[in-house]
This record gives sequence, C-alpha cells and structure tokens, in this order.
Amino acid sequence: MKKISLVVYGVLLLALIAAPFIGFYPVFVMKVLCFALFACAFNLLLGYTGMLSFGHAAFLGGSAYLTGHALKVWHLTPELGLIAGTLAGALLGLVFGWLAIRRQGIYFSMITLALAQMMYFVALQAPFTGGEDGLQSVPRGKLFGLIDLRDDLTMYYVALVIVVAAFLLIARTVHSPFGQVLKGIKENEPRAISLGYDVNRFKLLAFVISAALSGLAGSLKTLVLGFASLSDVHWTASGHVILMTLVGGLGTLSGPLVGSAVVVLLENKVGDFGSFMAHLTGVDWFNTLGESVTMVTGLIFVICVLAFRRGIMGEVIAFIDRRKGKKA
Repeated sequence: MKKISLVVYGVLLLALIAAPFIGFYPVFVMKVLCFALFACAFNLLLGYTGMLSFGHAAFLGGSAYLTGHALKVWHLTPELGLIAGTLAGALLGLVFGWLAIRRQGIYFSMITLALAQMMYFVALQAPFTGGEDGLQSVPRGKLFGLIDLRDDLTMYYVALVIVVAAFLLIARTVHSPFGQVLKGIKENEPRAISLGYDVNRFKLLAFVISAALSGLAGSLKTLVLGFASLSDVHWTASGHVILMTLVGGLGTLSGPLVGSAVVVLLENKVGDFGSFMAHLTGVDWFNTLGESVTMVTGLIFVICVLAFRRGIMGEVIAFIDRRKGKKA
C-alpha cells in the first residue's frame, strides 16, 4: 500500500508540474491547490483527532485579509505576508482552541461556529477590510525581492512548492508519535487519559497546527487571486471544507486532495456541463445548472454519503485492502 501511495503521489506531482503546458489555466489550478491545502489542514483536525470544527473559515478568511492588508498597505514582501498570515491563523487557532476544547461533540462545534461568526462581523465592519466589497487589488510583488510573481506561471510553481511542502508537513505529523497520539484520542479518549497523556494539550496543539495551515491556505489564495472577500470568512466556507473532506475521504491523506478538486470543479464547470447536455439532448433545463451550483453540490454529497460512505479515496483504499486480503 505504501508503494502504491508513493507511485500515485509521484504521478500526481508530475501531472501538476505539467498542468500549465497541457491546457490547464494556472490560476484555476492554484485555486484548487489552495482549497486542497485548506481541506488537508481541516482533515488533520477532524480525520485524525475527531474534532469537528464549524469555524475554520475564520482562519482562512482572517489570514487572507491580514495578508492582503500587509501586502497592499504595509508593502511587505510576499514571503513576509505569507508568514504573517500563517502566524495570524495560528494565533486565532490558539484563542479559539483554548476556548473550544473545554467542550466536546456538538458543543465544541457550536463554539467554533459562534467564534467564526464573530470574525465574520469583524471583517464586515472593520474599515481596512473593504466591507462587502472586500479587499481588492492586492499586489503579488517579488518573492525575496528577486522572483516576480506577477507572471502567472511563476506564481503557479511557487504556490505548488508551498502546497507540496505543507502537505509533506501534514504527512510527517500524521505518521509521527504525536500523530499516533492524536489517532488514539480519536479512537478512545478515556483510554488515552488513562495512559497519562494530557489530552487537552494535544488537542490544542492539533487545533493550532490546523489553523496555521488553514491560514497559510488563505494567505496564498489572496496572493494568487489578488483579493480577499467576505466569502472567505463566511460560515459557508467552513461547510465547503467539511464537504471536501467527506467527499474525498475522512482520515486519509489523499482524500482532501480529491475532494477539493471535485468540489471546485463542480462549482466552476457545472455551467459548462449543463450547456453541453442542453446541446446534446435539446433540453433547455440543463442551461440552468450553472445557476444551481448549490443544488448540484448537495446532490453529489448525498450520492457520496449513500454510495461512498468512506469517501472516494476511503472506498478505493478499502477496495485495495479487500483485494489484498483475498489474495492472502
């Protein structure tokens, strides 16, 4: 299984390296990469620690606004803007986590949602965020004063390196002794306590790491797209990352990557698919699919829950394990 995973990841990396040269729009792929990083960060908390947060949009959007403001108003270099956004996500995660981990289950989720909504209203009312218009015209600048990120192709490979490095960090965290303790807490928290682990400390650290990586995703998204908007900090962004993780496969490293690609592709290409089906079948109703993205996404989610309860990659891994068991 490990060899298969390495081969799949290697092929995926080669495909991403070649993507701009085989017809994929770099900015669109970078958007997918940002959401993939966001979903992987969320999966570290839910999939491996068992903590369902409804407020991860606060880290994505808060860091996006801070990075945009730092680049546009403070004239920081891109690397400093990304670091500032990541640290902001970690700090918010420390505050949110310290308040939320005192409760479990739905109470934990509701506390994170309430705190995230507070962040939303701050972003709506604060003078430097631009209110409903968002923070616009954020410059990309030059990385380390040398690499001009205004070129989409250059920005693409910088974003790819950042996302791959963050993914490797998540993988290393999951397979470390720390990650094994997180899995133990998810499986049986009372037993972890009986073994002498300070469960709240491990939970808080996992929450901070997840928030920091979510902040990095938001910062990178602002750098790529050149703006930060209220949609980044709205509760629907938290819902989207939950959907990505569940569709791809909860508790798998590759699941959030697949789930984020599926959801973003649906949101951006469902209109084109509807037009194609309308042309093919002559049914004008298909032309309205582009206006019903939420309905289509919800339908896909229902199908995945009913047919692929482990998520796409979860089912693939389970199928491979069954085949190996039969051969044994």
